[in-house]
Amino acid sequence: MVEKFDAIVIGAGPSGNAATYTLAKQGLKVLQLERGEYPGAKNVQGGIMYAHELEKIIPDFRDDCPTERHIIEQRVWLLGDDNYVGTNYRSEAFNSDKPNRYTIIRANIDKWWGEQIRKVGGLQICETTVTELIRDASGKVIGVRTDREGGEILADVVIMADGVNALLAKRAGLQDEAAPENVALAVKEILFIDPELIQQRFGIKEDEGVVIEIMGKVTKGMVGTAFLYTNKESLTIGIGCLISDFKNGDCPPYRMLEDLKNHPVIKPLIEGAEMKEYAAHMIPEGGYKAVPQLYGDGWMVVGDAAHFNNAAHREGSNLAMASGRMAAETVIELKAAGKGFTASNLAAYKKKLDDSFIMKDLKKYRELPGIMHGNKQFFGAYPDEITAAAHNWFTVDSIDKKTKEKQIMKSFIKRRSVMGLVGDAIKLVRAVR
Repeated sequence: MVEKFDAIVIGAGPSGNAATYTLAKQGLKVLQLERGEYPGAKNVQGGIMYAHELEKIIPDFRDDCPTERHIIEQRVWLLGDDNYVGTNYRSEAFNSDKPNRYTIIRANIDKWWGEQIRKVGGLQICETTVTELIRDASGKVIGVRTDREGGEILADVVIMADGVNALLAKRAGLQDEAAPENVALAVKEILFIDPELIQQRFGIKEDEGVVIEIMGKVTKGMVGTAFLYTNKESLTIGIGCLISDFKNGDCPPYRMLEDLKNHPVIKPLIEGAEMKEYAAHMIPEGGYKAVPQLYGDGWMVVGDAAHFNNAAHREGSNLAMASGRMAAETVIELKAAGKGFTASNLAAYKKKLDDSFIMKDLKKYRELPGIMHGNKQFFGAYPDEITAAAHNWFTVDSIDKKTKEKQIMKSFIKRRSVMGLVGDAIKLVRAVR
């Protein structure tokens, strides 16, 4: 006999874990399939977890969740060739009993998620690849076929949480191949270092953390960003750019990461650290316009597979957990009402998303990816001009400040960039208003 479940969840990342846990906690018979050797085996992430969304799913997660450091300071840097202009926000309020954000090591967190799922009765099977969806005569999804012997498994609904590649949805004709300008490739390293050095260099105490988000010359004129996060006994450093830019550029990701590590501003922060892990990861960057069809007869898609990533604010895992939870709640509500899992009924999932911060934020920034892709000066010319202006202004010499102002304006005018900078600033304001 082919076994049947109330729901099958494909993938053990943040969205799949959130969906599986929510379903199992409400007593539904749920199966989670993961192709990795264990949860977290193939998952990589820069390393920030947002407590607000996890708290909605597991209110007491702080009791045993293996987080690294809670974040008390956010820095944003615009790097030039050997300098930077930046801003930061630091608050003692982030040292509360319930911090808002944490740095994490994904492998540890995903294993923890697996333990929580098993505690509430969910069934998680790893080293299993789902090869295709099973449909009935009407085309409704009624289960999955895996690479295991006798691998057909039936379910009332299938939730696809298999990451940005969304291989299963593509094989089933439910999604098109993502355009290279809508996906970024990020590479990162975890650098082990003495915790006391971390605290000294970043001005923090035990368990406190700092996040640095980076733009500028480090991406070689490509659309992308970099990051540096503090963990308990390591630093996570990484950089990523649009695949379309890597395809047309002449700097491979690994070399870009090495250049970032050797930048005069970054190098002193990581000096003496030992590289223990190197990983690459694709990230959905297309925003609102890249979001695919999210539901159909017997299926839903969540997390990165749905292109839920707020590139403007570098948020992804919170959108993933929230979308997984909403998909599960839709299943629970339909089950309780005795309704079938038709496309018209599963449209309730899309309604939840539309009413949430997920679609509201993605819609707000829907023009931003196109503006960034079409205005590469944000990643080359403008960092040069802004850092040069700052260097001139903060150099103390015998030149009066009025003359310095004229020198700065003259430099901008010479490059014909004043109006361009103003125009691009207006575009950005319009894109995010």
